[in-house]
Amino acid sequence: MSSVVLTSTVESPPPPRTPATDAAWRTLHDAACAPYRRAGRFAWNFARGKLGRDPVFRGMLERGDLRAHARVVDIGCGQGLLASLFSSIDALVARGAWPASWPTAPQGCRYTGIELMPRDIARAEAAVGDLPTQPRFVCGDMREVALPPCEVVVILDVLHYVDHAAQAALLGRILDALQPGGRLLLRIGDASNRRGFAVSQWVDRLVTWVRGHRAPPTWGRTLMQWIELLREHGFVVQPVPMSRGTPFANVLLVADKPEDPT
Repeated sequence: MSSVVLTSTVESPPPPRTPATDAAWRTLHDAACAPYRRAGRFAWNFARGKLGRDPVFRGMLERGDLRAHARVVDIGCGQGLLASLFSSIDALVARGAWPASWPTAPQGCRYTGIELMPRDIARAEAAVGDLPTQPRFVCGDMREVALPPCEVVVILDVLHYVDHAAQAALLGRILDALQPGGRLLLRIGDASNRRGFAVSQWVDRLVTWVRGHRAPPTWGRTLMQWIELLREHGFVVQPVPMSRGTPFANVLLVADKPEDPT
């Protein structure tokens, strides 16, 4: 295995949090959760808890990980929380309330969500299927569903549910689907952090059970193994710690597809 060289794709750390940015995030959170009331109590409570407690959603906005006017493919989208967040971002920008200290808003995105579980797709369609942003949801196995051309792919806590060969094959298909300069946002658990990784696995199984699904086996890797795998596929990778306020060993891998050589 070759040595891993980390090349930064994140130019600067996120801005400090202020009362103004906290208020903007609360507005986004409440607006993104609101549609789930009509999908039932479980969908509503899950949306509020996930968006409120998981640091990845606000973190992606604070760092500018997402791109404006991008075609976004969300693999393992669950009940479509990211689609609802995009719609709320568009509304906040339209009101002129996007925080000046945050990077450019990822407005005007076109969203496709891919999810294996029909129950989650049903919740997504019931809650956000008719949003003005016209999100599209596909029920199917990420190993088989055709990936449309896109600028951003998001995979949060899902890729470890398929074996190592399937992980590599999917990353190859993602690279093909991404346009030059496109970005993969992949959150993984670092298996080298044994305690945090074990907690992550336990919580994954609990949440899967609560959502009404059977917990499948998992295939983890260490952080360095994930980075090496992405580099072998041609991505330029920057790891971003993503366990703030949690006991987990999560890391967001910001993986960019190089521009075409000129």
